[in-house]
Amino acid sequence: MSIFLKTGRVKSEWADYNGHMNLAFYIYLFDGAWETLLENFNIGEESAINQKRTTFAVESHTTYDMEVKVGDEVDLNLLFLDRDKKRLVYKLQMIQKEKKYLASTTEVCSLYVDLDKRKVAEFEDEKLALIDKFIKENAPQFEPGELHLIKKLKK
Repeated sequence: MSIFLKTGRVKSEWADYNGHMNLAFYIYLFDGAWETLLENFNIGEESAINQKRTTFAVESHTTYDMEVKVGDEVDLNLLFLDRDKKRLVYKLQMIQKEKKYLASTTEVCSLYVDLDKRKVAEFEDEKLALIDKFIKENAPQFEPGELHLIKKLKK
């Protein structure tokens, strides 16, 4: 099972000479879906602008399982999320909406960053509480499969 985040549609300008979505736009769609959770945890765009705190992706592992083409709709879902005091590791999937096949997955390790200092920071208690509440409520739905970056967490 997975947790639905967002639906996207493959635009014509995202297609490459192979007639399918270029790999850069898989990441673009994944990043937009992840942003919905960042806002829920108060660590997204608003936090970056007003509190000078946000996340930076530092490593990722992406699979391209089946192609998607112009006009295809894709559902972007969360498969897994965990954290330590400074890091988030999460895994997302992209499902072709009409035919219901797995198009792609991405696993990402992100660091929490103080933008004024441009240095890694620890999450504030109120943000940890939001993340932990989400993890606790949704962990039974997590189905990450193989994880490559989980060892990055320092628990």
